Amino acid sequence: MKIRSESGGVETRIVVLLLVSVLSMATERCPSFEIAKGINGLDKIVLRECRSRSAEVYLYGGHVTSWKNENGEELLYLSSKAIFKPPKPIRGGIPLCFPQFSNYGPVESHGFARNRIWELDANPPPLPSNSSSDAFVDLILRPTEDDLKMWPNNFEFRMRVALGSEGELTLTSRVRNTNSDGKPFSFTFAYHTYFSVSDISEVRVEGLETLDYLDKLRNRERFTEQGDAITFESEVSIRFLRYLYFSYYHHNLLPFIAILDHDKKRTFVVRKEGLADAVVWNPWDKKSKKKISDMGDEDYKHMLCVEAAAIERPITLKPGEEWKGRLELSAVPSSYSSGQLDPKKVL
Repeated sequence: MKIRSESGGVETRIVVLLLVSVLSMATERCPSFEIAKGINGLDKIVLRECRSRSAEVYLYGGHVTSWKNENGEELLYLSSKAIFKPPKPIRGGIPLCFPQFSNYGPVESHGFARNRIWELDANPPPLPSNSSSDAFVDLILRPTEDDLKMWPNNFEFRMRVALGSEGELTLTSRVRNTNSDGKPFSFTFAYHTYFSVSDISEVRVEGLETLDYLDKLRNRERFTEQGDAITFESEVSIRFLRYLYFSYYHHNLLPFIAILDHDKKRTFVVRKEGLADAVVWNPWDKKSKKKISDMGDEDYKHMLCVEAAAIERPITLKPGEEWKGRLELSAVPSSYSSGQLDPKKVL
């Protein structure tokens, strides 16, 4: 590029300014999508938003392993002992439980979707248009021959992972029955989200009050939550049933759960659609030390699983039918001094 000028100095300054402008545009392109090599050479997708927020998704398991805010703080827990080597599932982040949650069925615990290699979806079905400021990736999983031996059903599992302009992380899953023999199938599902917290003893969960739940530690007996919030003093493994808590402040009536972290003065807000149940889990010290080999002895203090799920009533699809489930996570400033979560501040 050459600009004619009577003054060489002015010409030089103009060229420099133009070059700086071009370079700035090239380096500040956002949102962005990058394919990179992760741990042990596994392929991952890096999503970046304009204010330095980011998310990472491994093709192994269709697994979100990182979600960072504008300060570079990690919002998801990922075990330092996580094994990034098939067929072991990755400990932390957001594992996908499909076609089975836990051991409620004939296949391996939590299903096989979390330890299969997913593909980039070159032809995703129409979804509500994402904002131009969203970075997103579309993935797809189809059954292998081994999967069909365990669970003899053909399916297409499509998922979009999107990072929004305000840093919100959204996972939208679609499962379609592609059986050619006219056979329906049923499945259970969960986004097994591991949140990073400062100290589990200083965390409370709101939004699950007065709901019935099954307590795995008490032979899966049914109880009703009586407190105004859930706090943690020992191992917790409870499944809330038909979660129908709605905020009347939101015109779309989307349900939400709030995870308040006192030390970090942060609240995670969990919104979900198509997922009637919720699971709350922390292994505490004895289980994390003795039974979970890919988790540090003290890690239980800094993680909490709050999972959006469909378990109590399995989803049944006839051939050609499709189910859609959606999870949206956001993080907002908060303080215990404000008392009960005010929905008007988070919706």
